[in-house]
Amino acid sequence: MVMFKAAFVREWRLLARQKADWLNPLMFFVIVLTLFPLGVGAKPNLLAEIAPGIVWIAALLSVLLGAERLFKEDFRQGTLEQLVAARDPLFPYVLAKISSSWCSTALPLLLISPLIALLLGLSTAAWQAIVLSLLLGTPLLNLLAALGAALTLSADKGGILLALLILPLYIPLLIFASAAVDNATLGLDYSAQLAVLAAMLCLAAALVPLAVLKALRLNVG
Repeated sequence: MVMFKAAFVREWRLLARQKADWLNPLMFFVIVLTLFPLGVGAKPNLLAEIAPGIVWIAALLSVLLGAERLFKEDFRQGTLEQLVAARDPLFPYVLAKISSSWCSTALPLLLISPLIALLLGLSTAAWQAIVLSLLLGTPLLNLLAALGAALTLSADKGGILLALLILPLYIPLLIFASAAVDNATLGLDYSAQLAVLAAMLCLAAALVPLAVLKALRLNVG
């Protein structure tokens, strides 16, 4: 816990200095959501119909936007190499990285969710479904993005390779998250979709940090 706290505080200090790391994904998300209503026009029914896909594709791309930098700077500066050489436990470091990444990229998306509902003309039920699906799905986005960042750490063009590796893994998440919002828009029950998202998150939370740890050791070693 001591190392986790130290690494988490360090990440927040870095984010306070490098505001672009968390502002860029947020601004990208807002711009994408703003452009869709302008492009589609004043068609509330059409906007409400395509809203789930818009929100989740924008959230996915926003997380991927900053994923490559997750471990890259520590790798270039030699911080990761020092941690491995000193045989310090990397697991708290990995958890702190993933947690701070979620807080800086996904948490702001949840905070501006009322703006999302206003832009896309969503009902209260649909907005609630979006909030719940983002709450369960965005940690999974960050976990898989961290895995891709660790696997492509030493690659020259890691961003392209990261997207090719991780995007197929996002497909089940997009299907169930969009289905939950669709059902809420139609007034149907969407607890089954949320249960699947929760199960996917639990599985990823148990396995992905260990895979990230192994990938980091392979790249640094």
